Amino acid sequence: MQDEQPFRISVSQNTLDGLAQKLAIATLPAPAPATYTDALDSEDWTYGVPRPTLERLLIHWRTQFLPRWHEHQAVLNALPQFTRSIEVDGHGVFTAHYVHKQSTHNPKGAIPLLFLHGWPGHFNEVSKLLPFLTTPPANAGYPSFHVVAPSLPGFGFSSAPTKTGFAMAQYAEFAHKLMLSLGYTEYIVQGGDWGSFIAYRLAYLYGPKYVKAWHTNFPAGRRPTLTRNPLLYLQHAVTPYSAKEKKALRMMQWFRSEGQGYFAIQSTMPQTLSYALADSPVGLLAWIYEKLVKWTDGYEWGDDEVLTWISIYLFSVSGPETSVRIYYETVHQGNFDEFSKLWSPIPLGLSFFPHELVGGPRTWARTMGNVVFESEHNKGGHFAAYEQPQALVDDLRAMFGKGGKAFGVVKGKDGY
Repeated sequence: MQDEQPFRISVSQNTLDGLAQKLAIATLPAPAPATYTDALDSEDWTYGVPRPTLERLLIHWRTQFLPRWHEHQAVLNALPQFTRSIEVDGHGVFTAHYVHKQSTHNPKGAIPLLFLHGWPGHFNEVSKLLPFLTTPPANAGYPSFHVVAPSLPGFGFSSAPTKTGFAMAQYAEFAHKLMLSLGYTEYIVQGGDWGSFIAYRLAYLYGPKYVKAWHTNFPAGRRPTLTRNPLLYLQHAVTPYSAKEKKALRMMQWFRSEGQGYFAIQSTMPQTLSYALADSPVGLLAWIYEKLVKWTDGYEWGDDEVLTWISIYLFSVSGPETSVRIYYETVHQGNFDEFSKLWSPIPLGLSFFPHELVGGPRTWARTMGNVVFESEHNKGGHFAAYEQPQALVDDLRAMFGKGGKAFGVVKGKDGY
């Protein structure tokens, strides 16, 4: 459906006034019990977001950020954004919102790249990558890319599914049809979090004819088995874990025991949580801000950064609550059980960041596909594109540039 329209975020004054009223009457809970002697005014994260931290953000939101919302909105609108209609089989027509930044450096030979976010991410995670990918320095020998970064259905400014059963295959179909509608009949994919799982499914369903290669910073592989991964199984059996792999296993264990409560809620009773996310901007802030802090590797979040991030959810077209349904649908469609059975021969690149939630040993990650590129970093966490954009760009350049194992995978568009 060739109905592309330019898009600009435009939050009505009535909506802003309503938010101001809610922030003015927000009720905060009592501080959590102190776990050390600094007592009740400490920023102790043991129980979750500390009240002093949340209170500071609330005051800044009400007195500084919200009165200047139009400035923050203008920054978001500097991204080239569009909408168009995309039909997903059995689920009707969606309004797809996306960033589409084409390379002016190399308009004919740039590599089409589909960038996929997860939860609690959004389309704006791509913003720090765009200058590097679309306009590399002259004579530096780097490939250039055309970049497409959609809001997934139910996120941001894309419409939400209205029928049950919208899971990984449907998100992949949505993304694939978007790329085809833009004229990209061959393309590569980069994703983290849910974006990685969707990229996984894209590679399986649409590679190698359409999807030519994929890259992820979320290497969520599984322990190799003798029947499915005999060579990796033997390699795993005889290779001691490195210090970094041991650290990754400790991080994964922490996440499973202390950081995954949100997953249980969102994958079982998302509607119950939805009332809080839809009605309480402070509740939404706390629910997401905890992940921004705990899942990143010492990233210094500015208050305006945090509140811009939250605003994309708060002002989304279907409300912040629809984003969490991806957990319920994926779990109840059995998609997690299927991932270990899916495999695609197309080239796969892996970036390992030390504070990623599910890094694990390299032999586990290599069960994900035909791994041709690996890179290990000393800094960075779950939101690599936002935390460490240069590192992620360097990996994409190394994988798809001249001399890389995925150089020239898109016919006639090698980036040069």
